[in-house]
Amino acid sequence: MSSSSDDRPDAVRVGDRSVSRSRLRETAAAVADDLRGLDRVAVETTPTLETVVGVVGALLAGTAVVPVPPDAGPREREHILRDSAVGALLAPAGGPPGGGNLPVVPVDLRRVSATDHPEPGPDRTALILYTSGTTGAPKGALISRGAIATCLDGLADAWDWTPDDLLVHGLPLFHVHGLVLGVLGPLRVGSRLHHVGRPHPERYAAAGGTLYFGVPTVWSRIGAAPAAARALRPARLLVSGSAALPTAVFDGLAALTGHRVVERYGMTETLITVSARADGPRRPGTVGVPLPGVRTRIVDEQGRDLPADGTAMGELLVDGPTLFDGYLNRPDADAAGRSADGWFRTGDVATVGPDGWHRIVGRASTDLIKSGGYRIGAGEVEEALLAHPGVREAAVVGLPHPDLGQQVTAYVVADGVTGPELVDFVARQLSVHKRPREVRLVDALPRNALGKVQKKRLVEG
Repeated sequence: MSSSSDDRPDAVRVGDRSVSRSRLRETAAAVADDLRGLDRVAVETTPTLETVVGVVGALLAGTAVVPVPPDAGPREREHILRDSAVGALLAPAGGPPGGGNLPVVPVDLRRVSATDHPEPGPDRTALILYTSGTTGAPKGALISRGAIATCLDGLADAWDWTPDDLLVHGLPLFHVHGLVLGVLGPLRVGSRLHHVGRPHPERYAAAGGTLYFGVPTVWSRIGAAPAAARALRPARLLVSGSAALPTAVFDGLAALTGHRVVERYGMTETLITVSARADGPRRPGTVGVPLPGVRTRIVDEQGRDLPADGTAMGELLVDGPTLFDGYLNRPDADAAGRSADGWFRTGDVATVGPDGWHRIVGRASTDLIKSGGYRIGAGEVEEALLAHPGVREAAVVGLPHPDLGQQVTAYVVADGVTGPELVDFVARQLSVHKRPREVRLVDALPRNALGKVQKKRLVEG
């Protein structure tokens, strides 16, 4: 945690409760005292001050944190606790006993300690983040303290993030975005933090921040609330991640807030590796350039390098100091996730321009559609659909087709427009072979906690 001299009582605020940095350190030290010698601990990641104190306390103790989503179903929760072999569960004092057979270590904000815990080494595991792959149960990604520090220092440089900033967001605290960037980021940089709970537009508008984090769903809702959007004009930087920000949302926010949103790219296993910069251009549909020390390349299905010409689409490979240390007890998954020369295979399809700017096309498994001999990026078709004034949401996938291999199929949330009209609308904007063969009008798209569309549910359903 940064040793910033800022000791304002609202240095860290979650909802309507706040603490100073010195008080946070003292209460976290009390948690660290309780965890001394424990290798791993699970944390109930509710959007509360207790979660922040618990995580910081575990990191002070050198204990690896295993975040448990508060909405995890019994099966997912049991898998995380069993697979990670945690020795205890951190939970707010006085709350319901949710540890099952595990001992529960209470996080009590009234307890303080003056213990000075030694700084663990950079190679020590800080977090075990469970991430769902294409098959099987979620896997625990081992994230080191050094990887987190490198990532956050790179973002502080890219975003001109300083102790003078007030970061505002309402993201879940069990992912890289909300926990690593959204909590550990301000603690390392020394800036203030205001977690607003649920990320409602009016809460963002009232927070008076200089730096705002959101996912596309959040920014779309803010863009649809002009008064809230205009309230963000005094901010310094708006940042979007976790999924592609539609160009229409980017343009709408620019008009209302005066800000061109900074987009960045990363995943659980790599942390944040690519970003636009505060002092550089922001281009809709792109995620910027690699952070210091990060190397990227794109390859075809045979692993051969593709040119950085802005048009060749291939799987994005990443190497550098922000990478995870492997999956817990899963050497098979580790091997499958690496190229022959040791680079991490992201599973994302991207293009890289001659200037190093990256555009993420989508997941190789669902967003690269091979239809009639053509390679079609789902994101380009989605952008075309979203340009129609009647379309609110769109997700494009490739469904099996006996002749084409895959057919471009769109799931659309829309008002006052028919499927055939949307097919024609796209065909007028893009190459004819990119038009959807079928548009299915739906009431809503399936999304996860971060607002990402769960395309596999569309493909499998």
